Amino acid sequence: MTPAKRILLRSGKSPYDVVPTEEALQHDVFATNSGNLIFSDATHKILETPGTEVVSNGIKSLVAEATRINQEYDAFVVPLANAFRPSFEPQLRRLTRLIQRLKIPVVVAGVGAQTGLNYDPTRLKPIESSVREFVSAVLDRSASIGVRGEFTEQYLKDMGFRDVEVIGCPSLFMYGKELAVHKRTPELTAESRIAINGSHNAVQKQGLGKVIERTHARYPQLRFIGQNLSDARQLHWRDLSDPNAKVKAIPTHPDHPMYAEDKVRVYIDPVTWIDELRDFDFSFGSRIHGNIAALLAGTPATVLSGDSRTLELCRYFDIPYVRIDQLPADLDPARLYEEADFGKLMSGHHERYERFMGFLDRNGLQNTFTHGDGGAAFEERLRKLSFPAGVRPWLEADLGSLAARMAFMQRNINELTLDNERLKRDLARAKAGSRSTKTSGAVPAPSVYRRARRVVGGPIRRALQSGR
Repeated sequence: MTPAKRILLRSGKSPYDVVPTEEALQHDVFATNSGNLIFSDATHKILETPGTEVVSNGIKSLVAEATRINQEYDAFVVPLANAFRPSFEPQLRRLTRLIQRLKIPVVVAGVGAQTGLNYDPTRLKPIESSVREFVSAVLDRSASIGVRGEFTEQYLKDMGFRDVEVIGCPSLFMYGKELAVHKRTPELTAESRIAINGSHNAVQKQGLGKVIERTHARYPQLRFIGQNLSDARQLHWRDLSDPNAKVKAIPTHPDHPMYAEDKVRVYIDPVTWIDELRDFDFSFGSRIHGNIAALLAGTPATVLSGDSRTLELCRYFDIPYVRIDQLPADLDPARLYEEADFGKLMSGHHERYERFMGFLDRNGLQNTFTHGDGGAAFEERLRKLSFPAGVRPWLEADLGSLAARMAFMQRNINELTLDNERLKRDLARAKAGSRSTKTSGAVPAPSVYRRARRVVGGPIRRALQSGR
């Protein structure tokens, strides 16, 4: 295969896009979960070589864009997480329709199926036809499909697919062959800096809420790192309109004591996320990419695995993990830290790295470590940019904090006012046109109505999103 020169990458934003906090939350640049940017940024860095431009598609799967994509790009690269799950089926079907219209290579890196810890695929039966159609479309345009681990590999092979490669997740290859994780202190003490992470489901249904409560009481420097868009909006706007707001045991909720103590963050950009975790002694929780961010920072981490998507990645990469359904009643992170062994994670990293790079080679994609500068230019460019700090609880009453938020809201009000005026003019013209066509007996064209809907649709959606 001829190496691609211009690559369209499925990602919420380019790693180089510096997006102010308010805009990032309004436009959802990380597609509801900031962990998505960990693996999309890593993929961007890996594929960026001399003569190869990588462009973010903003997660859009617009079938109408297929002709333009075929004309402007040499490949479409799709890093995915747990895409084979019932709740993602509508997005998967849209992505399939786009891929079916593409004539360029399509490479999927790191897709996973999501079920329980027992690896039982029964719950995935209703989406089997959608998965089959997606994988078939991808394999018609690539040498193989890259999956996260053993469960997803078997799931696809049981459907009859053979060109399936286990490659893990691109995120852990962000620094190429380099992955050094060492314990910086013999043991955790009350003064240790610990990061904890977890989903609303793990907090509400899998016992993580109690773990957070006990750890908070024992470790004064504990920090919770959320990943959901709703987490970030609760921190920045105290927005409780999302259904996730029902879970008050998660520290991103304004009623939680860690919120009031300013011990909660959500990071929009992986670079700031990883940098801040370098100063921590340990990370643990149910979020796979929250803990991968720690490992990339060289900080020891243990995953509390609650489903197949986290379990198969932990087993493939030899990341220390404990099944969340087997946690001791009085879990202490000091014990997790003591028992965590990172030897196999590091000793097996080179082989896994070579396997991933071989997957890229077989699919006609060059990588920065073999064909470029190892990502040096990428890192240098990032360091010259000023990214927003992690989103933190809205506790300040100072003028600067209020002014920034009010200025953003005022800009949105002005945009909505202008759009509303345009809508009124369009509707007035539509009414006038309707009267004239009735007089002449002609059938009114629907284009004005559709145009009016387009004018008002975006602003109303933005207003609703910013108020969620």
